[in-house]
Amino acid sequence: MAFNNPQKPFNLKPQDFGKDFVFGVSTAAYQIEGAHTVHDKGTSIWDQFTSKKGNTFNNQHGQIACDFYNRFEADILLMQSMNIKHFRFSLAWSRILPNGTGTVSAEGIDFYNRVINFCLKCGITPWVTLYHWDLPQALQNKGGWVNREVLSWFENYAQVCATHFGDRVKNWMVLNEPMVFTGAGYFLGVHAPGNRGLKNFLPAVHHAMLCQAIGGRVLRALVSNAHIGTTFSCSQITPFRDTPKDIRAAQKADALLNRLFIEPLLGFGYPTEHVPVLRRIETYIKPQDLKNAVFDFDFIGVQNYTREMVRHHYLVPYLRAKIVKASKRHVKTTLMDWEVYPPSMYSMIEQFNQYKGINKIIITENGAAFPDMLVDGKVHDIERLHYLQAYLEQVHKAKKDGLNVAGYFVWTFTDNFEWAEGYHPRFGLVYTNFLTQERIVKASGKWYQAFLGS
Repeated sequence: MAFNNPQKPFNLKPQDFGKDFVFGVSTAAYQIEGAHTVHDKGTSIWDQFTSKKGNTFNNQHGQIACDFYNRFEADILLMQSMNIKHFRFSLAWSRILPNGTGTVSAEGIDFYNRVINFCLKCGITPWVTLYHWDLPQALQNKGGWVNREVLSWFENYAQVCATHFGDRVKNWMVLNEPMVFTGAGYFLGVHAPGNRGLKNFLPAVHHAMLCQAIGGRVLRALVSNAHIGTTFSCSQITPFRDTPKDIRAAQKADALLNRLFIEPLLGFGYPTEHVPVLRRIETYIKPQDLKNAVFDFDFIGVQNYTREMVRHHYLVPYLRAKIVKASKRHVKTTLMDWEVYPPSMYSMIEQFNQYKGINKIIITENGAAFPDMLVDGKVHDIERLHYLQAYLEQVHKAKKDGLNVAGYFVWTFTDNFEWAEGYHPRFGLVYTNFLTQERIVKASGKWYQAFLGS
C-alpha cells in the first residue's frame, strides 16, 4: 500500500483543492480546556464519569488536560505560526450554563469571547461546535438525552450561544458524532454518562436527531450569514467474507453506524429495513417529529479514520453482526487498533455524496494515534505524517472526481484527553507534555505547516 512507502512523494499543494477549500484543525472543550471548576462552571457528565474508578485508562480525567483555558493565547499563536487559518473548537455547555438552563455564566461567556476575539486578531477563523459530548450533569440528573425535555434545554443553550457569539462566529456545527455519544454513552456504557441498553439508547438517538435540526434552526434565525453544519462519524463497512450472511451483517452495521442520523435529517426516516430493532424507536416519535427532524444544512461534517470489516455473528443481539478487529486481520494499524486504510476516506465521501439534499461535505475530523516518542526534544512521527498525506490524497481524488468536498480538518492540534482512553493515545500535530504543558511541534505538524504555507 502506498502508505507504507516512506519514499512516495507527496506533491499536492492547498491550491490543488480549489480556492475555496478550507484546511484547519479540530479540538473539543473537555479534551483540552481543563479549568473544570473555575469560576462558576458546572459539572459535566465527563467530570462525573471520570471521577469513578475504572471508567477511563488509569483513571485519568480532563480536570487539567491541555490547560487551554489558561494557555489559549499561546496555543492560538502557535497555530498561527503553523499557517493554520481555521480552528474548530467546541463550547462547554456547563461553562456557559452551569446548571444546563437558567442563569448564564458571565465568566463562561467572557472566556469564549476572548478565544474568539484572539482567533480573529490572529487571522484565524473560528469554527464552533455547540455540543461535543459534555452534557451538564445537572441535566443528566433529569435523564439527559433520554428525557424529551432536552429539546427545550438544547434550544435554549443554542440561543444563548448564537446570541453571544453569532456576531463574530459564522461557521457552526450543531452536534459532534451523535452516533458515538448515544451509542457509547447510552447503549454500551463505555462513555459518559455510562448508561446501557435500548431503553436509554433509542430515546437518546431520537432526541439527538431532533436537536440537530433544532440547533440548525436557531442558528439560522439568530446568526446573519451563518454557515451551518453538523458532524457524523463514519467508516467504510466491508463484509469480512463474500458470503450472504456477512454481506447482510455489513449492511446492518452500515445502517447503524453510517446512516442512522443522516437519513432522518434528509427526510428519509430511520433505516429500519436493515436494523428492524430500530422500529422500537416509534415509541418515542410524536406527530410531526420526523418532519421536524429535517433541516437544510449548509454542509455535513464527515469524520473518517478507518474502515471496519464485519462478519455475521449469531451471538450479537439485535444486529447479528460483529466487527473483526484490525489486529486480527494482519493489517497496518494505529494505536487505537484502527486499520490504516486511506481509501475509506474516498468511500465515505462518495457514499455521502449519493444523498440528495447534502449541499457540501467538509472533512471535520481525520487523524491517527501512534506511539509517539520524544527523543532529543523532537517527535519524529513519520507514521502520522504519511497517514495524513495518504488520506489527503484520497480527499483530493474525490474532489478531482467531482465529488462535493470543500474542507479538511486534522484531528487534532495538540495531544489531549482522549475520552475513555485517557492520555495514552496521542493524536496531535503538537506534542503535549502533560506534566509541564510544554508544546513541541511534531514532524507531522511541521509538514502540515509547510503544506499550508506552500
